[in-house]
Amino acid sequence: MHVTSVARFEHLFRAAAGLDIDKADLKRYTDFVNQKIYDLLLSAQAAAKANRRDVIQPHDLPLTKGLRKNIERFRTLDEEIELWPVLEHLATRPRLDLDLSADTESRLPDIAGGLSVALGRV
Repeated sequence: MHVTSVARFEHLFRAAAGLDIDKADLKRYTDFVNQKIYDLLLSAQAAAKANRRDVIQPHDLPLTKGLRKNIERFRTLDEEIELWPVLEHLATRPRLDLDLSADTESRLPDIAGGLSVALGRV
């Protein structure tokens, strides 16, 4: 992870939850976010299959009200921090049986941001 990326994550966690993090924390954070995105995509895949579709659409993602609120908080914070491009790179797209629609794929960085805000607040 680049130094500028580390600084942006530090800023996000400080702004979202008043936390000071270091580079070692970012490895655990990255693993956590990628696992949660994978879990969400597995559930979305099951929903798409149940509806006999071969592509995962955004409405297949099981986003709770709380996660949607944290995604909005992230978007507000990201206007200042500009972390979205970094999250776009970090939000891995795990291999699934079904493909993601372009719209679903484009939402993954925002979801990673919402998970980041939620994690920081916890």
